[in-house]
Amino acid sequence: MNITDVKIRKVFSDGPMKAIASVTFDSCLAVHDIKVINARDKHFIVMPSRKNPDGTYRDIVHPINAAFRTELEAAVISAYEAELARIAETGGAQDASAADNETEAAADSQIEKTASE
Repeated sequence: MNITDVKIRKVFSDGPMKAIASVTFDSCLAVHDIKVINARDKHFIVMPSRKNPDGTYRDIVHPINAAFRTELEAAVISAYEAELARIAETGGAQDASAADNETEAAADSQIEKTASE
């Protein structure tokens, strides 16, 4: 499985969560809401999760082996660092692509509608 695209959807300046990313695999599968976290002067990723009735969280999707986790983490953090550089270069504008976000939201909505039919 190849990582074919990484998009940084939102960047945060305050708190330990620094960004939210979407990753596309083999141009066929997208995973949204991967978080970039900074703790102890190190960045790492947290996979999308849901809250269980008992208050604990469980990953919705996650890498099966350490080698792929390392590859995924490196790709997401690299994209985050590139987005920070782009923001610095453009003088603080963080709108990576509002039109792209609206298009993706519409596509996701259509997929959900189709799946429920």
